[in-house]
Amino acid sequence: MPLPGHLLPALVLLLAGPLGWAWIPNNCRVPREATCNFVCDCPGCSEETQCGYHRASPALGAPFACDFEQDSCGWQDISTSGYSWLRDRAGAAVEALGPRSDHTLGTDLGWYMAVGTHRGKEASTAAVRSPVLHNAAPTCELRLWYHAASGDVAELRLELTHRAETLTLWQSSGPWGPGWQELLVTTGRIRDDFRVTFSATRNATHRGTVALDDVVFRGCGLPAPQAHCLLGHHHCQNMGCVEPHQLCDGEDNCGDSSDEDGPACRHHTATDFETGLGPWNPSEGWARNHSAGARPAAWPRRDHSRNSAHGSFLVSVAEPSAPAVLSSPEFQASGAHNCSLIFYHYLHGSEDGYLQLFLQTQSPGSPQGPVLLRRRHGELGAAWVRDRVDIQSEHPFRILLTGHTGPGGVVSLDDLILSDHCQPVPEGPSPPVGLWAPAPQPQDFCEPGHLSCGDLCVPPEQLCDFQHRCPSALATVPGSTDFEPPTAGGWEDASVGRLQWGRLRAQESRDPGSDAGGAAPGHFLSLQRAWGQLAAEARVLTPPLGPSGPRCELRMAYYFHSYPQGFLALVVVDGSRRELVWQAPSGSRGWKVDTVLLGARRRPFRLEFVGLVDLDGPGQQRAGVDNVALKDCSPVTATEKDSEVSCNFERDTCGWHSGHLTDAHWRRIQSHGPGYDHTTGQGYFLLLDPMDPPARGPGAHLLTQPQAPAAPQECLSFWYHLHGPQIGTLRLAVRREGEPETVLWSRTGAHGNRWLEAWATLHHQSGSGAKYQLVFEGLRDGYHGTMALDDVAVRPGPCWAPRQCSFEDSACGFSSGGQGLWTRQANATGHASWGPRTDHTTETAQGHYMVVDTSPQALPRGHVASLTSEEHPPLAQPACLNFWYHLSLRNPGTLQVHVEEAERHQVLSVRAHGGFAWRLGSVDVQAERAWRVVFEVVAAGVEHSYVALDDLLLQDGPCPRPASCDFEAGLCGWSHLPWPGLGGYSWDWSSGATPSRYLQPPVDHTLGTEAGHFVLFETGVLGPGGRAAWLRSQPLPPTKASCLRFWYHMGFPEHFYKGELRVLLNSERGQLTVWSTGGPLRHQWLEGRVQVASAEEFQVVFEATLSGQPALGPIALDDVEYLAGQHCQPPTFSQGETALATSVPTVVGSTLLALVLLVLLGLGGRHWLQKKGGCPSRGETAATAPGFDNIVFNADCVTLPASLSGHQ
Repeated sequence: MPLPGHLLPALVLLLAGPLGWAWIPNNCRVPREATCNFVCDCPGCSEETQCGYHRASPALGAPFACDFEQDSCGWQDISTSGYSWLRDRAGAAVEALGPRSDHTLGTDLGWYMAVGTHRGKEASTAAVRSPVLHNAAPTCELRLWYHAASGDVAELRLELTHRAETLTLWQSSGPWGPGWQELLVTTGRIRDDFRVTFSATRNATHRGTVALDDVVFRGCGLPAPQAHCLLGHHHCQNMGCVEPHQLCDGEDNCGDSSDEDGPACRHHTATDFETGLGPWNPSEGWARNHSAGARPAAWPRRDHSRNSAHGSFLVSVAEPSAPAVLSSPEFQASGAHNCSLIFYHYLHGSEDGYLQLFLQTQSPGSPQGPVLLRRRHGELGAAWVRDRVDIQSEHPFRILLTGHTGPGGVVSLDDLILSDHCQPVPEGPSPPVGLWAPAPQPQDFCEPGHLSCGDLCVPPEQLCDFQHRCPSALATVPGSTDFEPPTAGGWEDASVGRLQWGRLRAQESRDPGSDAGGAAPGHFLSLQRAWGQLAAEARVLTPPLGPSGPRCELRMAYYFHSYPQGFLALVVVDGSRRELVWQAPSGSRGWKVDTVLLGARRRPFRLEFVGLVDLDGPGQQRAGVDNVALKDCSPVTATEKDSEVSCNFERDTCGWHSGHLTDAHWRRIQSHGPGYDHTTGQGYFLLLDPMDPPARGPGAHLLTQPQAPAAPQECLSFWYHLHGPQIGTLRLAVRREGEPETVLWSRTGAHGNRWLEAWATLHHQSGSGAKYQLVFEGLRDGYHGTMALDDVAVRPGPCWAPRQCSFEDSACGFSSGGQGLWTRQANATGHASWGPRTDHTTETAQGHYMVVDTSPQALPRGHVASLTSEEHPPLAQPACLNFWYHLSLRNPGTLQVHVEEAERHQVLSVRAHGGFAWRLGSVDVQAERAWRVVFEVVAAGVEHSYVALDDLLLQDGPCPRPASCDFEAGLCGWSHLPWPGLGGYSWDWSSGATPSRYLQPPVDHTLGTEAGHFVLFETGVLGPGGRAAWLRSQPLPPTKASCLRFWYHMGFPEHFYKGELRVLLNSERGQLTVWSTGGPLRHQWLEGRVQVASAEEFQVVFEATLSGQPALGPIALDDVEYLAGQHCQPPTFSQGETALATSVPTVVGSTLLALVLLVLLGLGGRHWLQKKGGCPSRGETAATAPGFDNIVFNADCVTLPASLSGHQ
């Protein structure tokens, strides 16, 4: 019974309980301020699920992450125009303007937040805002990934709104690199409610495509109440626990400020620069300032004390050549106690800025020279970083802080806190003039920034580029060091957390106790404790190095002992890109030696060691690095190996080297398991596997060094292997200086579990002497599949005509005999005056094909347009030439196919009106000598007419009947093109004898042996967003009665069967499901027969899909036979065989009989009658092809959408 309206508000208040409390779905009752506060108060952290938490049981400081895979995590679009944010994925995008894949999964099935193309002419901003969040700890950091190609958007901005103030955490107008970019910002201590907003601003010249993914809050939770704290920890008034080093440090770590307002902090001297400089004496180089108003890009967005744009701090305004000096008062000798200084510094915007802290002692005689106690150099990020110095001095002393600004950079200070043992000397005379005097610089004749090297001056751009210009006695390899000199080879710590890298004398270390050379007095680079409060891991970097050559490698000794949460890694930093190139395995103690190939890099880069261990954990966890050496890194040093393009990869990679397009790489591996080479079946080959190790980048490059042409034409041949249900594209391109890259060859999708040969002719300008570079590029579509290369060879002279041509990259050597009537084109703009709307290869407007205009003004009636191939080699056996052709709706004339050996003879003639579909043509070819194929079009003289060609393929063996195939030589015209709307998966081709990483039948059906072939699909790869894989026939003519026969194999575990095989008829009316099975569990070949009837042209589609949760297991097909005009005959069985799949009437009848028996036994006759009157549908909808109405047919009944049923 409905409640009266006036009682509803009271009921709501009653259920909600006292004001300020919230009910969570699992009945956990928490205060409002305890929701979305980065602390789990309820079981399963249910009160945090609407603000980005999707993990099981986090500890304090664990990440609260939103990957947008399930929902938007409470993030909402607050845009006020048509330019707005929504949850999206690449696989659902019609226009490929945004990312090709998400960041979380690295595929087009993953989800992200995106703002799409906006056609408006006015400037507009799209903003997406987080849910209301509560109370961020001082250590809180926000990490996210964004995708915004340069030219797509004018500005990106990340803002934090707290109370009446909106802080700009980050702002950028680009340029932005390709792919996903990482952004890391710190929020500082936020009290009460706040929101975070990410916005994109476009104007009339920008398309405005931007994406956002993997938003992570880390270290944001305040300490939870505890009954007792660990020994030495401080117990806050709110019952939280904080570590001893967090007391009196100027940050509210407890959450109630009790760690800063307690008795222990009362005698500390804190200077926050809000009202002045306190006891500190500045030089002319320091100035008080704030963040409000227009500021340089690297300027702090807020101060540290108040975490506000209106708060004050100290900033260096000195010239880069002169430091800004800040001097403390003179302090008394500290005796047995430490005078401690805690300070917060900000170094951002320049690699050349640095901050130094000196100790100036006053001995009874004369003042001593300053002693360097701390140095921070380079880029530490847009964050306030804590540091601490403890001083013990027998004499009075001063503390000096000097800031050196680099070009475009900022050096700032805030919150200088002196401990109670820093006692000033009683008032006396002012400090003597000249107390601080920089060390005298040696005089040389070089310009500022240049390196004086004997009689030479080396400019900055030539420093650390691995090319020695100084005399050998003065030359050093940058980055190479044994860490004995204090300069440590230029490696500098850039840590901002509780760990740092530092030189350590081996005898001062409990473990390992010696350096890598076994010397106890020696030094090495070690992970040590630090005073920072931000990121946990420690970082140490070289100065900018390179460019480097393809043989560049780093050799090192390392020590690493840690539990699973620790790591030691080497990263290459190139601008905003970070590439992981090495990671230490966690093993036993002791020094180990390793070599890392860095390879050719076009731009200067930096090397970075990143480490994380728990120094307080069990087992003496430690990490160290020693004897770092960079070898063979010069980009100009050439070797004989660089010219070795021909390679079988048995010895090494010859002149080929891996590029650094992304974090995916080609690797030379030895044959084992499912991976085998082409040369011997047991040797080496090159493999691109996006899962080993997992790669987020879209692909990888394999390159040669620049090569000198050996002849005007050269033939490059190679063997390739593309295997897997979601493989991507392999391309071969040539690069020449000053010219755009030219693609010579490409293949997309699975091409069977076999090695295939391909070749391409290299054309060089005679006499130019210009060098060329070859590039293999592997671009993945997902993670399910591998690419491989082997047996690359180059020889003088042109290649034979290719056996396969898609016209995607070139005309494949086809010539129109100087007439220029045939044209290679795509219809991407939609404004092509003639030709199909899409090609056959990719079935998109971006795909290419060959077309001839047969309109009277282009080709008068009776005139001929010829298209002639290059020479093919003699055929050892009969072959089948398949091609796809497209005829215009208006009669274009006659398409004739000729084979030209010693003489020309016609093998096919097609004369018919066309349609909207590509059609398959097949001709049998026999040739004992070199031969060519010639396509001729005889025009009919009709306006707006054309003939198009695409996808030529020459296969061994005679041509099969339409839609029939035993799959021994290939797919016989069946298309396995992956459909983006179905998840981008495709059927593959294999045999039982071929090693494979996927399950497959041990024998085929045709031969009954391991050597026989079949097509298969592994349904275990299907998941969220991945619906099905299609295998489609060529278009078939209307038929009143035809029979489709095939053999199928389903190898699923009996108790976990989830896959399903369906047969669809696809036409302009929609899809007709004529057969399906999900029952066979036995691992054997079974026969299927389907009676086919269609009043319109149609295609047969085999669909592999799921009927439940994914399970490993293949669906395979073999011996598909289409008998046009014939009725299906009942199958005959040999002794011991059982008909588990027959014709449609048999299947339906047996299914109904089984249902009747079950219903009679369990539910009674009434339910049986109801069941008999219904449609025996599986309750599933077949995937709909683009361009077809959503009409789904089943064998015994037809279901029409409501929008169509009224018109019947």
